[in-house]
Amino acid sequence: MIEAKNVQSVNCSILIRSLLVLLLAVAGTAPDAAAEMKPPAGKVILTLGGKIARTNVAGTAQFDRDMLIAVGLTRLSTSNQFETGVQDYEGVLLKDLLAYVGATGTRLLAAALDGYTIEIPVEDTEKYPVLLAMNLNGKAMTVRNKGPIWVIYPIDQFPELKDERFSARSIWQLSRIDVK
Repeated sequence: MIEAKNVQSVNCSILIRSLLVLLLAVAGTAPDAAAEMKPPAGKVILTLGGKIARTNVAGTAQFDRDMLIAVGLTRLSTSNQFETGVQDYEGVLLKDLLAYVGATGTRLLAAALDGYTIEIPVEDTEKYPVLLAMNLNGKAMTVRNKGPIWVIYPIDQFPELKDERFSARSIWQLSRIDVK
């Protein structure tokens, strides 16, 4: 009986060590927050500046469409006051992008191509799946239809978001975010 317990203990110990090695290997595949990023190969559609750890061009993190897609796409179906009915959006969660660049601020100053700016609390990205939408109903968004990036709040899923403050934060033609 004692020998069986020792064998179980050894097997458990081996299993725990194996799991730890596997977890460390998987963790090692995540991007290093302090690592430099490759510069964009295509047209830059979003620039992040301010309190970020990962940069690629002159102290900023510049992204072309493919680079944003590589961060990871998420789908969201919701309505908003600027479109009729429920629409299907696809893009990058703002929270994921902030983590990717190692953002450390509490406020985001978002700027559009037309000069419109709005402050977005980082807390919004922690409470809600705020999306940087690049596709609308399966098609890439263009400047003519509020693209190439539109900040979308999931107002159908969170009734408290049906408020003018969040409508104002739903900036379209987003081109820059400065982390403060």
